[in-house]
Amino acid sequence: MSFAPVLRKYFITGLLVWAPLAVTIWVITWGLGALDSVFGSVIAAIAAVLPDALRPALYEFRNIPGLGIVLVLLVIFLTGMFAANMAGRWALRQSDRVLQRIPIVRSIYSSVKQVSDTLFSSNGNAFRKALLVQYPRAGSWTIAFQTGSPGGEVAQHMGGDHVSVYVPTTPNPTSGFFLMLPRNEVVELEMSVDEALKYIISMGVVVPGGPAVPPSIP
Repeated sequence: MSFAPVLRKYFITGLLVWAPLAVTIWVITWGLGALDSVFGSVIAAIAAVLPDALRPALYEFRNIPGLGIVLVLLVIFLTGMFAANMAGRWALRQSDRVLQRIPIVRSIYSSVKQVSDTLFSSNGNAFRKALLVQYPRAGSWTIAFQTGSPGGEVAQHMGGDHVSVYVPTTPNPTSGFFLMLPRNEVVELEMSVDEALKYIISMGVVVPGGPAVPPSIP
């Protein structure tokens, strides 16, 4: 009796148990590490302007586990509270005017701000609608997300009604392609963005609304 099929079965079963957990832990660890590195950069910047006698005491805070993550999250939360009132909005407008006047900073800051406002604004439409588009050729379909509509000079050259879409790659949806397609060539889906992302990341295994139907073997 061959034990190879049994060993392979148990190995795949164990892999299916550990793979989602390992990926989840990796993503959380990466995010916490990024927050902690932000705190470390702030500590280094403050230490650079302090006298030498005060620097060791400041670096002691850097060695407290988890303190950087807590402080970064607290600063983000307090900033949101401050920006939600009238005085905060006025201060943000003034800081925007200053940053918009700095030559190199202006181009970077304005681009990032427009993208973040579009993605995270509750009134925006970016990544709030899943689409079915033909890509990379006619007759080949894939999932995409609507990011808006072409505007300005681009819209003038194209003519007609078009939509801007983002086609993510599989299984890593953080990279992809930006396309502008005629509106009548895209199909709006009823599935949510989360369901569409699961569909993409799983490479079609996790089907919204039910299990995947295995292909028939001739």
